[in-house]
Amino acid sequence: MDAQLRELLGFLRDKNPQVRQISLEHLLPHTVKDAPHRNIFLTGLKTSGLLPQAKDADVIRDLKLLCRDQLAIAHDAFKALINLTDTQVVANSVSDDQFLNFLVSYLINPDATLADLAAMLLSNLSVAAPVCASLCTLKVNVIVSPKVKNGFYTTNSRSGSCAAPVPYPEGHSSDELALPLMLDAFVQGASVDQIEDLSKRPRKASLHFLASVFANIASTNPGRTFFLTPRTPNFMKPDAAAEYPLAKIVSFTEHKDTIRRGGTASIIKNCAFNAASHRVMLTPESETVALPPSKVAAPGIDVLPYLLLPLAGPEEFDLDDQEKLLEPLQLLPPDKKREIDEVIRLTHVETLLLLCHTRWGRDYQREHGVYEIIRAAHENETVDKISEHIERLVNLIQRGEPKSAQIEEVEELTDSTEKLSTVEAPAEDSDDEDCRIEEI
Repeated sequence: MDAQLRELLGFLRDKNPQVRQISLEHLLPHTVKDAPHRNIFLTGLKTSGLLPQAKDADVIRDLKLLCRDQLAIAHDAFKALINLTDTQVVANSVSDDQFLNFLVSYLINPDATLADLAAMLLSNLSVAAPVCASLCTLKVNVIVSPKVKNGFYTTNSRSGSCAAPVPYPEGHSSDELALPLMLDAFVQGASVDQIEDLSKRPRKASLHFLASVFANIASTNPGRTFFLTPRTPNFMKPDAAAEYPLAKIVSFTEHKDTIRRGGTASIIKNCAFNAASHRVMLTPESETVALPPSKVAAPGIDVLPYLLLPLAGPEEFDLDDQEKLLEPLQLLPPDKKREIDEVIRLTHVETLLLLCHTRWGRDYQREHGVYEIIRAAHENETVDKISEHIERLVNLIQRGEPKSAQIEEVEELTDSTEKLSTVEAPAEDSDDEDCRIEEI
């Protein structure tokens, strides 16, 4: 059987698309984890990439090329790579700059039929810190034209499953930073699933898995810098008012899709590891604030209501407590439900703990009803680990503060050591294979 499957590998390069499709269909089931003949895809690979003159390893190169093929072939090629990149050795071979540029250009394009699969593959690849670093600086070539969707076309997205516009745009071509374009595509994809009429959808993919990509990126210092640095919302409108990129996505903590909610929660948590950003993260949108040493001010991110809403239930509060709550948390409907995913609930509580790192952050939470919400959440919590984290949060919020600034400074250092030991920090150099998507 192993020899027969190896013979099929050569047909992935056949000139006849039907032959390529049939061979890939037969090979795809063997790409899943623990498949008995999966080793045929791994022969000749090493951590630095493909071994010279190792023909069997050419299958990874072939699969990358097939991602640009006709729809059915590209679909199976994407799925095969998603399955295979649960191992770092394959992920290293797939993460070259040229293929990353294609993946990103492809998923940005609103007409990319398989953009969700591209996002899943990128989610696997971005587990590695070097890929996150590449994504933070990656630029994609675009042609600005009012005749195409969103006003620009990513030239490297052209493939069998994403045809070029007709007529081909003749506008100005430039290389633009990819992350802001990915973020806009992610925001645009949030409502795609709710639009039943396919012709009215702004893009063909929901891109929920980009939340995992952004969470991985936000676990690195350059990634946090991107989300916490004001920039104009659109490269085609350089004079528009600046905003923090993180502010675009915080509302997704209440999205229907679990992947999007969980990824967004992790993005916020990872950004909260930057203690200097806490004032920016907590400040309401109605106020402008800058993140030192930068002097560029933008509307606050106002993250607190989006952390508390998933933890809030239908409880009624007395008038005094009600007045402390932020407006979005007042008079919640009787059918309001808490976040059902315990991992996401824990992530939100951990973020609130991180936002207690400064005196200003603790005071802000005290003044805006955090205790009232988490007290009710604690009464209804069934997971011991989450309850323990809530109790630590209550201790930080409800205890008295020192009067001396000098004592406060020492306490901050002590608190951060004690508190951060209970909150898992993002590992920038981690290539955790458990974070990867398997078997689709």
